Amino acid sequence: MQSHFLIITGMSGAGKSQVVRTLEDLNFFCIDNLPATLIPKFSELCRQTSEDKVALVVDIRGGQFFDKLLQVLDEMEASGQKYELLFLDASDESLVRRYKETRRRHPLGERNSLLKNITNERQMLDPLREEATYIIDTSDLTTAQLKAKVTELFGEGTSKDRMGIVVRSFGFKHGLPLDSDLVLDVRFLPNPFYVEELRSQTGNDRPVADFICRYPQTFQYLKLEEQLLDFLVPQYINEGKAQLVISVGCTGGQHRSVFIANKLYEFLRERGYSVEITHRDIPKKV
Repeated sequence: MQSHFLIITGMSGAGKSQVVRTLEDLNFFCIDNLPATLIPKFSELCRQTSEDKVALVVDIRGGQFFDKLLQVLDEMEASGQKYELLFLDASDESLVRRYKETRRRHPLGERNSLLKNITNERQMLDPLREEATYIIDTSDLTTAQLKAKVTELFGEGTSKDRMGIVVRSFGFKHGLPLDSDLVLDVRFLPNPFYVEELRSQTGNDRPVADFICRYPQTFQYLKLEEQLLDFLVPQYINEGKAQLVISVGCTGGQHRSVFIANKLYEFLRERGYSVEITHRDIPKKV
């Protein structure tokens, strides 16, 4: 696993909050607005605790503490403490537009105009920009594009690994799972519940699976769902989605949904995706 001690700075309004959310999805431990003078001690603490993916946001909100950031970075480099510096930038026009849209106050206050504050901040940050390991200009980036850029720089594994997929079976009579991204309804399939010897079994059991497989609509449906997932999942990955929850429902969540969820789980695993499966309602009595 690659180690990162990442310090994030840059222009106010350039997207630092979005970057932090993306890094949290990449399992970084993130701290916002840490005083610059505390960075070396925190870096040492991380080494002692084997915390290997850390991101700190340090910007002009820190006031006089922020003024010492360059000095702190020089001291860290001289002492052999390794770090990476990510600088987020954006054009004056983009920053003015974002402040107008959000109606937020610039950290440098209201004594000057917004444009004057942006100009002053840019002058203050120029030396840090020169020292940056990475510079991302967010002027023309959408949220999804910025997330993809950060993931490309600091994520691990392939794009398939970075989005986790959960396939879940459930019963509609027990309620719809609230965190579902896709809900598939398989109540149209013949129901093993009405076969007495199958009622106490689940879709994990071979007799139930054999019953469901008797019907051609089962395989017609699976083929259509596989085609849909082949199209949809790469689109979600390209949009930077961190997790996709696919909920497959039947009446009680015991038989048909369990079988179909298992099949979709096997299909996605064969495609190389990071996927897990859960059967929400199997412990409940039908």
